[in-house]
Amino acid sequence: MTTPLELLAPAGNADIGIAAIDHGADAVYIGAPKFSARADAGTSVADIARLIQYAHLYYARVYVALNTILTDRELPEALEIIHEVFRLGTDGLIIQDVGLLELDLPPIPLVASTQMHNSTLEKVQFLEAVGFKRVILARELSLEEIAAIRKKTRVELEAFVYGALCVSYSGQCSMSQAATGRSGNRGVCAQPCRFPYTLADGDGNIIRQGKYLLSLKDMNLINTIPDLIAAGVTSFKIEGRYKGIDYVKNVTAAFRQAIDRFIGSRAEYCRSSSGVSEFAFSPDPVRTFNRGYTQYFISGISGKREKIASVDTQKSIGQYVGEITGTGKGFFRMGSNDLQSGDGMCFFTEHNNLAGFRIERVDKEKIYPNNMTGLTIGTLLYRNHDTAFSRILKKPSARRRIAVEMDFTQENTLIRLAVRDEDGNQAETTREVQFEPPRDPSRALEQIETHLSSTGNSPYRPAGLTIRPQQPGFLPVSTLNGIRRDALELLTGIRLNKYPRETISFTPNDTPYPEKRLDFHANVLNEYARRFYERHGAEIIEPAFEALSDTAGKTVMTTRYCIRHQLDLCPKYNRLSRPLKEPLRISDRDHTYRLEFDCRQCRMFVILEKKTP
Repeated sequence: MTTPLELLAPAGNADIGIAAIDHGADAVYIGAPKFSARADAGTSVADIARLIQYAHLYYARVYVALNTILTDRELPEALEIIHEVFRLGTDGLIIQDVGLLELDLPPIPLVASTQMHNSTLEKVQFLEAVGFKRVILARELSLEEIAAIRKKTRVELEAFVYGALCVSYSGQCSMSQAATGRSGNRGVCAQPCRFPYTLADGDGNIIRQGKYLLSLKDMNLINTIPDLIAAGVTSFKIEGRYKGIDYVKNVTAAFRQAIDRFIGSRAEYCRSSSGVSEFAFSPDPVRTFNRGYTQYFISGISGKREKIASVDTQKSIGQYVGEITGTGKGFFRMGSNDLQSGDGMCFFTEHNNLAGFRIERVDKEKIYPNNMTGLTIGTLLYRNHDTAFSRILKKPSARRRIAVEMDFTQENTLIRLAVRDEDGNQAETTREVQFEPPRDPSRALEQIETHLSSTGNSPYRPAGLTIRPQQPGFLPVSTLNGIRRDALELLTGIRLNKYPRETISFTPNDTPYPEKRLDFHANVLNEYARRFYERHGAEIIEPAFEALSDTAGKTVMTTRYCIRHQLDLCPKYNRLSRPLKEPLRISDRDHTYRLEFDCRQCRMFVILEKKTP
């Protein structure tokens, strides 16, 4: 018995989802027409249907995200959408709002969004007992914590392995709502974590001014795939429903190769979909959008940790390409490089501000930018727009094909072609023909081999072909092409009809919730959610943050990221010349937030204090 592993890619729309499948994804996730945590990435029913049809041919799955918290008025429409996407063939529904579990849901497998704050064993055990098929784990969890969850649960575990990071525990961030009136839990996050802030001590002394103190680097766990598998993860999720098709193609292909390398040396694991992707490029995530990389907390929170924030910029810096070794009138030199006209470049100035320029032309070792300001010997350069790489990815850059074995038989006035795919599906077609004795038997045999094996633009590749008898009669090319086309079209229909779709009926129960009193962090915005928690033994003492009349003094963000650690101000790990006067505060133009620290759990709390005068 082998364990299937799933590479899960984002789909901002059907075309991007199809590209993800072509580039090796075993599954994709896409926003529902409304009520997804990326509101602007909602997709039409027609687009979802088109993506499902394409994915299911490769036995790849499509999950629909309907993972915002909902009002009572929105629940009926949300339920209609859920029934609609179920009828289309959706393989799973990603949700956050437990109020949905009080409704008459279709038998669609349920996936607990990371917005549900799935960060403890007790929470995952509860979700499993309630009836979720899969839990998307909090990004903050370490390998040790994931393994502990796996040891005491059987539910499928999905983990993020690449992409942008929310600095707060997902589902526990109300900062966007507090600062702009746009709720992340309602799908319209304004990303205040990417805003510049000024950090001051308890006496008002400025520690850092105008820096991106809450902006994290991007996650990249491509080198920890074996460790995640050992810990119990079977689905590996790439973030990015707002990202473009170049990003999805490149990153999906890179992780496809990484997972296949692991599977190739482990007989006990397999891919969870069909077909093999062939790439027209060498995948390299660093060549597309990234803010620099971090492995986040995958190794735990104790001891010396990496710096995970990008406090000098919230923008993509891309790929490090080298150091300027010389300058001249309107040009600079650097070591060996592959820069070309049109590349976008960036660098950090002497004040650690990000600056950029475009390359106008390259003349041997001389590189001419459109602006030389700030470029001096020793400047480190990054490429955040790779013209050549982007040009490749704008074209068809991968082809995915399913292996088929063919058996061709010629008897009297009948020819038969039977095909069998890698999943055991079979199809057969016959034709009556009048044979002509071949003038050259070896050429007749070669012609049959050539045209039956030429599968063209179909999703199939020949993995074997038998021809009987060994000296067949001569057949016209049109006949060979026609019987091959008919057999493969018949096989496609059979594959789609036999797609192994799973359905799971949801049955409410009264499993005790791990907590007894729930405040606004439970994100209860409708009466059905309240009913759910009460049925499971919890008391709702406060509605969701979005429904509070007074939010001053509320914790709008809880995070394992620590500003003090990032800036070498941690009293636990750094020797400070003098203790910092607490409390520390960060402020933007409109709001001030107090910072509190739980050093034992290594957590930071961001508390809304007041509007800046």
